[in-house]
Amino acid sequence: MHLPVLPVLLPFFAAVFILFPWFNMRLNAQRVVAQGFLLLLLGLTVYLFVEVLNHGPQAYAMGDWQAPFGIFLVADLMSASMLVLTSVLALATHLYGCAGEDTKGRFFHPLYMFQLMGLNGAFLTADAFNLFVFFEILLIASYSLLIHGGGRERTRAAQHYVLFNLIGSAFFLIALAVLYRAFGTLNIPDMAARAAQLPAESLPLAEAGGLLLMVVFGIKSALLPLHFWLPKTYSNTSIPVAALFAVMTKVGIYSLWRIHSVVFGPDAGAVAGIGMNALAWLSGGTLAAGIIGVLASQSLRWLIANLIIISVGTLLVSVSLGTESGIAAGLYYTLHSTLMCGAFFLLAGLITLQRGQAEDRFVRSRPLLYPVISGLLYALVAMALIGLPPFSGFIGKVFILQAAYDSGDALWVWPLVLVSGLAALIALSRAGTTIFWRTQGTVLTEARERISPLHLLSAGLLTAMTVVLVVAAGPLTEWSMQAASELRAGLTVQQINDQIPGGVR
Repeated sequence: MHLPVLPVLLPFFAAVFILFPWFNMRLNAQRVVAQGFLLLLLGLTVYLFVEVLNHGPQAYAMGDWQAPFGIFLVADLMSASMLVLTSVLALATHLYGCAGEDTKGRFFHPLYMFQLMGLNGAFLTADAFNLFVFFEILLIASYSLLIHGGGRERTRAAQHYVLFNLIGSAFFLIALAVLYRAFGTLNIPDMAARAAQLPAESLPLAEAGGLLLMVVFGIKSALLPLHFWLPKTYSNTSIPVAALFAVMTKVGIYSLWRIHSVVFGPDAGAVAGIGMNALAWLSGGTLAAGIIGVLASQSLRWLIANLIIISVGTLLVSVSLGTESGIAAGLYYTLHSTLMCGAFFLLAGLITLQRGQAEDRFVRSRPLLYPVISGLLYALVAMALIGLPPFSGFIGKVFILQAAYDSGDALWVWPLVLVSGLAALIALSRAGTTIFWRTQGTVLTEARERISPLHLLSAGLLTAMTVVLVVAAGPLTEWSMQAASELRAGLTVQQINDQIPGGVR
């Protein structure tokens, strides 16, 4: 069955199709085709999730080569959940882009699709080298999306982003070479099976490769002190791109789950849990940096970027716990934080269009054209991000606090997580007071022409996801626990081969 490979192929074919000369000259046609493919992708990923939930993980071998040789994709509950998350986020953020952002430069729509191809491939791959390949695909697309529309500040911010990621890619390749020398394979299930039986002379190489890979994923996820690129980059790019990039840091965290919780998990013998103590300290530092950044933010987009850093720190805490309950809590919190930060970026764009020269800065400005709609959306997103009950942020944080208590790490995890919620409450209250109450003059005349129904629809769609996460909290937490258990157990090489219809090629 070819189902696991379709989330990678569908965005690729969409991008190629949009690049045909006929579509390339007609922007409305590009919008319709891209939205059609995104709806199809959402339906496909939901169907794949249901199939995995009912029938277990599904493996796909390119060319029917048996494991551990060849290119393998594995769809389990963890990867299927991330695919659905990305599809929902991409559909809403692309809808916002169709309201006018795509007119500011060429190739917005195909670049969006190539970005999704890289993201979906990174979530599905069962091979560390192909993880690098998909990382490069999504990064190349992201470089162009970051500077879409041009501008001095946007280009300068993109330079820092590109530099950091090029360094990370170089380290990635070095780490893979070291790990291949130590394990003799880069197939993740095969590495996990060999970890406990590594000869003594290979242990230093395995530890060095694992630690270097942790540094790489730290760069991708914005781990302290490798996080300085994120606020400037996210606050200067276009709104739909920044909202889509809410999932980008989660790719690094997902990779830590996929490799360090499996290959270097509790059953890995002498290399079990390498770097987790350092990760615990750095995740706490990342949370502290995010708290300071949130309190010091002077605009909505800077505030959201620092809220993403807080979410990264919280998720890295869940990784450092090293338990199944920590992974499960992290998965639910990933769904919440990604969707709510994406919704907040779209809302920031909607507010900016209504405030004229004040844009999203925390200064006195004109009254909003749609104060009730904007205020309601702001209140819902803010309460979810703060973690007030009964919103999704509250459920996610309680899940993480419970996992920390069970693992014996409550003493340092609870204060950081709770203080981050207090900092978010202070910062979001101050921002909301300034934007909605400190107004003067009349409504901006051009606001009615600037704002499209697509702006309101896309922001409302993502904001409504917090309600979905609350209503479906019971099944989602159960599925998260099941996903964490599947991740830890993992598919063996033999189980992958049993799903391949052909023989050895």
